[in-house]
Amino acid sequence: MEIKETVQKVLQELVLPDLGRIREDNAKILAVLDLTNKRLDDVNTHLADQSRRIDEVRSELTQKIDDVRSELTQKIDDVRSELTKRIDETNKKIDDVRSELTQKIDEVRSEIAKRSDETNKKINDVQMDLIKRFDANNARIDLFFETSRTTKYELRKIDDRVASLEHDVEDIRQRMVA
Repeated sequence: MEIKETVQKVLQELVLPDLGRIREDNAKILAVLDLTNKRLDDVNTHLADQSRRIDEVRSELTQKIDDVRSELTQKIDDVRSELTKRIDETNKKIDDVRSELTQKIDEVRSEIAKRSDETNKKINDVQMDLIKRFDANNARIDLFFETSRTTKYELRKIDDRVASLEHDVEDIRQRMVA
């Protein structure tokens, strides 16, 4: 039994002071652990609060984004509708102007064709008048040349007769002088 007591004594001398210290350290660790747990609880509470606030802000922002999206979509639709209406009106005006210009072009084309026909008729009338005049002038020129030939022939005959008469007069004069 002595060994048992000795071992017990040694253990009490060696382990008991350390056990007291271990108990003190354990108490300190438990106090620190308690404080750490409280701090972790506070942090968890704070994180839960922050998470809740983040969810609220996210929800609020999502609602605002949806509102803005809806508002912008409506404005875009309104602008698209207005622009489509204005484009349709412009296209109608373009079609009206095209139709009006086509009508005026056809009228001008018709008037130009009519004037061209009238001008061509006048040119043909003037051409026919000039042809008649040229034909009349040619006939007069032909008559002039015909008359001129006849006149030349007659003049030669007259010249020959005058020469014959002058010769006869000279003969008579010489006979009278003789």
